[in-house]
Amino acid sequence: MKEYKHLVPYIQQAIRSNWEELALTDFNGQSFQFRDVARKIAKLHLLFESCGLKPGDKIALCGKNSAQWAIAMLASLTYGTVAVPILHDFKADNIHHLVNHSDARLFFVDSSTWENLDHDTMTNLQGALLINDYSLLFSRNKKLEEARKNLNRLFGEKYPDRFTPEDVKYKEDRPDQLALINYTSGSTGFSKGVMLTYGNLWSNLQYCIDGLTFLNPGDSMVCMLPLAHMYGLMVELIHTFVKGCHIYFLTRTPSPKVIMEAFATVKPKLIVAVPLILEKIIKTKVFPMLDKPLMKILMHVPFVDDHLLNKIKEKIEQTFGGNLKEMIIGGAGLNKEVEAFLRRIKFPYTVGYGMTECGPLVAYAPWDVQRPGSCGRIVDRMEMKVDSPDPASVPGVLWVKGANVMDGYYKNPDATKAVMAPDGWMNTGDICQVDADGFIYIRGRDKNMILGPSGQNIYPEEIEQILNNMPYVNESLVVEKNGKLVALIYPDIENASRQGMSMDAISEIMQQNIKKLNEELPSYSQISDMKIFQEEFEKTPKRSIKRYLYS
Repeated sequence: MKEYKHLVPYIQQAIRSNWEELALTDFNGQSFQFRDVARKIAKLHLLFESCGLKPGDKIALCGKNSAQWAIAMLASLTYGTVAVPILHDFKADNIHHLVNHSDARLFFVDSSTWENLDHDTMTNLQGALLINDYSLLFSRNKKLEEARKNLNRLFGEKYPDRFTPEDVKYKEDRPDQLALINYTSGSTGFSKGVMLTYGNLWSNLQYCIDGLTFLNPGDSMVCMLPLAHMYGLMVELIHTFVKGCHIYFLTRTPSPKVIMEAFATVKPKLIVAVPLILEKIIKTKVFPMLDKPLMKILMHVPFVDDHLLNKIKEKIEQTFGGNLKEMIIGGAGLNKEVEAFLRRIKFPYTVGYGMTECGPLVAYAPWDVQRPGSCGRIVDRMEMKVDSPDPASVPGVLWVKGANVMDGYYKNPDATKAVMAPDGWMNTGDICQVDADGFIYIRGRDKNMILGPSGQNIYPEEIEQILNNMPYVNESLVVEKNGKLVALIYPDIENASRQGMSMDAISEIMQQNIKKLNEELPSYSQISDMKIFQEEFEKTPKRSIKRYLYS
């Protein structure tokens, strides 16, 4: 694969080199070859020109993952406009605010989102287009209306012969040119517009090209993460598109049944997922089987245990399509018990670490060199430092600097100043330790840290991880109330009900869990009280718990 120092030439080359191959498919829906993608991009560029869009103007996108969403994004990147991906899970008033705040002039939106919006409140828009067929939903621009009505004729006039790979000529981007404004998903209650340049995106892409060498043209990929989130956009879409892969989109909310059906059909080599998917399979399918008396005995018989573990590994790999080279977990660390088991069977998973502000990559290591509890080492073209006298033993705040780091928050100099130092170092807000070989171990968020009665640092995430391993615990939060630590627990009610347990019985088990948990914790970080929730905690679209709602 030819190496480029810019993002757009990679997109151009991918289209030209894979012209007849399949590029994008809506799972159980329509498919597009690379040449179809190129034609659609060319038509969208004609629309952009018609309403006077110039490089640097903003285009908002809001809808579920789909091939047409991906094409609109690629059209924006190759035209030089600034894409503003907005999570479709956001409420209507939030979407209005982000479209206005970003100064978007054009808006790609799906029908279910559009029906809840009021275009009169989005005063800067020239028009809105339906994502699934680019039909015009509304317009304040006569030239846009004319162009949309006569788009096929305009395309024919511009390309009077055949539309060929040689017609795919995109203007090369500048590394310092703004490419995206990506609004954070609001786990703190406020969305900030992260400004990412073409250089930021290129650096992330180049790292994926250099590091994930097992992907080849024609390989298939299931895109599960939201495309409006940087992990989904960068690692699952742009990186695999540039490599000539065939990307499948789960166009509806990915239920376990839909995900498993997609894996069986697509047989992906790479899966990028949040921990929940992997943990659920291991905790509900594998651990109950290993807990059976006969299995417990067999697991201690030499050679038999290896044979059984190999069988279990094969079964898990078949669940993911049977062709898996690596699964990258992002967004949070893995449950320790699950991680220990996966390492024992040599399952090819790794945990990465990133943030929107770094577009998203900060740390990664391939599965065969990754260390337990770590999220890898700092990626290429990036530096890190830890605000600690001894990062190996004393946790401190992680700072990063380099080619992946954002330009700042859009129209928010105060928020930018709060995290960016004048010399380019950025405060990640995460507390970590770093071993002698540079492997990073995230302990928790700086803002979540609780100060103990004698000034001790308490990391609620570490306590939650132990509690989440205990019987019938689905998820938990540890918060401070009146100087005491309280555990908020959402039990595995479904599983407990199957065992015929009442809520009183579940409550009793939770009390026992807290007692056992406190035996493992130092006195200053022990739990004083607990509260049981009958519904799961509210989440951001990337499945992080909205802690601020419960603190």
